[in-house]
Amino acid sequence: GFDRYYQIVKCFRDEDLRADRQPEFTQVDIETSFMSEGEIVQLMEELIRAVFREVIGAELPDPFPRLSYGEAMDRYGSDKPDLRVTLELIEVADVLKDVSFKVFAGVANSAGGRIAALRVPGGASLTRGEIDAYTQFVGIYGARGLAYIKVNDVTQLNEIGLQSPIVKNLHQQALRAIVERTGAQSGDLLFFGADKRKVVNDALGALRVKIGHEKGLVNGHAWEPVWVVDFPMFDYDEEERRWTACHHPFTSPKDDHLERLQDDPGNCLAKAYDLALNGSELGGGSVRIHRSEVQEQVFQVLGIGEEEARLKFGFLLDALKYGAPPHGGLAFGLDRIVTMMAGAESIRDVIAFPKTQRAQCLLTDAPSGVDDKQLRELHIRLRQKVETQVEVGRG
Repeated sequence: GFDRYYQIVKCFRDEDLRADRQPEFTQVDIETSFMSEGEIVQLMEELIRAVFREVIGAELPDPFPRLSYGEAMDRYGSDKPDLRVTLELIEVADVLKDVSFKVFAGVANSAGGRIAALRVPGGASLTRGEIDAYTQFVGIYGARGLAYIKVNDVTQLNEIGLQSPIVKNLHQQALRAIVERTGAQSGDLLFFGADKRKVVNDALGALRVKIGHEKGLVNGHAWEPVWVVDFPMFDYDEEERRWTACHHPFTSPKDDHLERLQDDPGNCLAKAYDLALNGSELGGGSVRIHRSEVQEQVFQVLGIGEEEARLKFGFLLDALKYGAPPHGGLAFGLDRIVTMMAGAESIRDVIAFPKTQRAQCLLTDAPSGVDDKQLRELHIRLRQKVETQVEVGRG
């Protein structure tokens, strides 16, 4: 067999459609054996650097910067940060635990909450209308509001130097800590997000990019690639009250995190990595589990019992016991890469027959109806729609 290979394949994915997404797309899938996480990342980086150089004459940085997942979320609110934007999120919850502003104090003293500040240099000139528009924008991401402070005079830590309805509810020690930590200067504006960690990251992360590009708060570089590594193995589903796989259930944990699988799954990190460029994910991958006992432990964390694991994945567990090689890889979205290199606004512009927002093909009118014979061949039975008619009597 082959010790490594790549394939260019069509993929179908059921997800919401955006400018950089299509339900049918082309993937460059690379799989290797006996390569470490670092070796795979290095090889893929060299590939992308060569492609951009040869095709559009662009020189990407060498090496690409790397961020841990935790650092990316803390500083940028995103696992695919746009590093062209110079703004960053700053954590301030620890200095707001004893303020009289209940919105801040409540979140600061709760588990799973976050309060982050976003400093906008020169932002004190923003109009009330602009601030209202940004408040409405973050509402898309679940934020219930957008607190702000206009820094008119950084030397006056009161309602004269700091203009905001919330200043009167923040004591001087908190105001001083916020100004010092954010590096705020006279003429700046500070936005605040206070909510569950995911809401704050999503809302301020998106606001960071929006303001950065609208106000020219960027570094001027055409291309800013970044590797995001050290993803968590698991995420806890509050509704179902169980652990789920962040990537997929076959991703290998870090070698020195194996003992955390049973004792501390929430802090178990994976051998997973994504490559982002200008705020878009170009590709992602992982090193997979090659030991049956580790795979069984992961199934246990995910609530997959021994009987269910044997029924659904018995073939895999057997193969791992026979001696599967260490293996890993990465897949790039070819259409998305071409979209960025061509400077196109939408992935639809670089696909021959793109699908509509309803995932329909205008050329073939697919998906079309199916007849009873086709359904019988596939052993599919459709549930008949029951129409209820209500007869209204005359009184």
